Amino acid sequence: MSAPLTIPRWADVVLVPLVSVASAFLVAGLVVLFIGEDPLSVTRILLQGSLGSGEGLGFTLFYATNFIFTGLAVAVAFHAGLFNIGGEGQATLGGLGIALALLNLGFLPGFLLIPVGILAAAAFGAAWAFVPGYLQARRGSHIVITTIMFNWLATVLMVYLLGNVLRETGSMSLETRAFPEASHVPALHEFLGLFGVAIPTSQLNLTLLVALAACVAVWLLIYRSRLGFAIRTVGANPTAAAYAGISATRVTVIAMSVSGALAGGLAVNELMGYQHRLLLDFTAGYGFIGIAVALMGRAHPVGIVFASILFGMLYQGGAELAFEKPAITRDMIVVIGGVLILFAGALDGLFRRLVAGALTRRPRAVEA
Repeated sequence: MSAPLTIPRWADVVLVPLVSVASAFLVAGLVVLFIGEDPLSVTRILLQGSLGSGEGLGFTLFYATNFIFTGLAVAVAFHAGLFNIGGEGQATLGGLGIALALLNLGFLPGFLLIPVGILAAAAFGAAWAFVPGYLQARRGSHIVITTIMFNWLATVLMVYLLGNVLRETGSMSLETRAFPEASHVPALHEFLGLFGVAIPTSQLNLTLLVALAACVAVWLLIYRSRLGFAIRTVGANPTAAAYAGISATRVTVIAMSVSGALAGGLAVNELMGYQHRLLLDFTAGYGFIGIAVALMGRAHPVGIVFASILFGMLYQGGAELAFEKPAITRDMIVVIGGVLILFAGALDGLFRRLVAGALTRRPRAVEA
């Protein structure tokens, strides 16, 4: 049996993700070369489309905001030893909470309506995650299976409600009527315009600040609180946690509820910051990408921010790339994202061993 693999913390947090990302892009470059395109030209277009203009940067950060919320959601559960892959369903229910709150409380002023919408998203997301957490803690149901099931249940519930209950009268689309204008989270270009600062128009809105605040809150929770210590202890060694008097049942339920509340932030960014109405499939797979974001970011809020920006660049730059290079379709961008996920997740152990070997290698003594 091999000895446990140990590497410095800085290498595990910084070097291993860099090596895995570089390797993933190398493989993606070979795929691009295989279909007859120049990888360097493709990389230039990708970077220019995502970071080369104010508009492109705005869209990149808009997508990154979604990934920050879903990445944090996965990370909190992961610290408790839970693999929450139900971010899509939890965000969907968060959107339902926003719609029910804003469409029925439109008489409130904006300074109250926006916080009410955010709290509703968090509450509904937490409630949807609470059930799988409770089933895991009390009944032994596997969290992966139950969260997958709850993703589908959320979709079916949303189809029914938008088709039969919440759909705007006279509309053929599966969406609600527009939310009250006072509930719209201001776009960043509109907000800065109030102070005379002009930036290009994009979907980026002040929900980004909420996402960054959530990063700070998660860091304080996980690394600077008694509850966070309990969460990490249960995740690292449930038996030791039990001997220490920590209730694994309580920690599991709380961690999943917090995770679901964070996933609800995706709904705030998409619905209150951009769409301004509840519509079907607004989650667009962001919940699943959050798994890769959390893995690549080592479940740490700082790492999650950087990983979110990387995937935001891929989303925005990929759209520009598909326009400039017809041979690089949106499906190809999905393939590149899949390679990133594969290298950051399934092959993580391989890269940790490579880095550990490189750091511990010593030159042989020169014989006299």
